[in-house]
Amino acid sequence: MDTAALDPIVSEFETAGQEAEHTAWIRAELTRRQNDPRPPVPHDEVVRRMEERLARWPQRRVA
Repeated sequence: MDTAALDPIVSEFETAGQEAEHTAWIRAELTRRQNDPRPPVPHDEVVRRMEERLARWPQRRVA
């Protein structure tokens, strides 16, 4: 694994090895999701579900 430091202005990763590991994980995750046989959930349904969840969320007190 490459441990050479990366410039934080150019990359959010500390080393090229970390960047390569993350890139491999992202590609595997995208492939897994593209191959998911379940039908997609429409945007309006996702919004409705999230609004229901948020309505049940206990109200937090702001100090």
